[in-house]
Amino acid sequence: MDFDFTNLLLVPAALILFAIWLLDKFIFKQRENKGRGNENFIIAWAYDFWPVLMFVLVLRSFLYEPFNIPSDSMVPTLETGDFILVNKFDYGIKLPALNKKIIDIGEPKRGEVIVFRYPLQPSVSYIKRVVGLPGDHIQYQSGVLIINGQRIASVATDFNREKDSQSSFKANYTLETLGEHKHLVRHLQDRNPVIEQYNYAMSTNNPSLIPFVAKDSQVFLHSNGSDWDVTVPAGHYFAMGDNRDESSDGRFWGFVPEENLTGRAFYIWMHKEPGLKIPSFSRNGKID
Repeated sequence: MDFDFTNLLLVPAALILFAIWLLDKFIFKQRENKGRGNENFIIAWAYDFWPVLMFVLVLRSFLYEPFNIPSDSMVPTLETGDFILVNKFDYGIKLPALNKKIIDIGEPKRGEVIVFRYPLQPSVSYIKRVVGLPGDHIQYQSGVLIINGQRIASVATDFNREKDSQSSFKANYTLETLGEHKHLVRHLQDRNPVIEQYNYAMSTNNPSLIPFVAKDSQVFLHSNGSDWDVTVPAGHYFAMGDNRDESSDGRFWGFVPEENLTGRAFYIWMHKEPGLKIPSFSRNGKID
């Protein structure tokens, strides 16, 4: 999705400028002795910019942070080019850079759209929907999602997406209910990405490419890949994309640790198509 702008750029920049400000305030004293505008330009930057950076850092670290959607893994809920806002405090207050929770406020609920640090590359942020909570038993049987023995309500619905005409696969949509959330899910006929990746891994003799839900799974093997099941361990979550047949999600790489959570995606505030296109606000609205 996005690289971790706050921890990789904003935190170091704010701390460096703050340190320079402190050094001049108590040691160099260039601004005090030479006057504003006559000090070293780096010191001038520290006075002018560190308060702004600290304000932005507090806002992005503890309250709300913007993200850009670079892929179609959450179609049709989120489209490539959407700009969204993420609530950073719903799942607890964390120290920036250290990602250590200092105040426990709440936990993800089933069906919420979450942003998290990708477990295999924590500097990259991913966005998916929470399907499994800690302790949940998740089953997938011939396209049917079952959680703790309860079949998840999923009803076929008419939904026309203009971009689907460009796909070589026919797309169907269902209205799925996860917890308190109802959302559209996109399915592609004649596609099963888990089986496709499993077959590729076996044909290239590369066990590292075997999808997570297929590893050491008798259920997967006995069903020829149409079924799988996982149990979510304590302190972890299982997440999937709404674009079920074109999403790199928990089926392929596993669970999301609680400490990797960034926040809850709750609002689309802008959309921009690739290239020299003018941003639009036609997709503005709450994320369900």
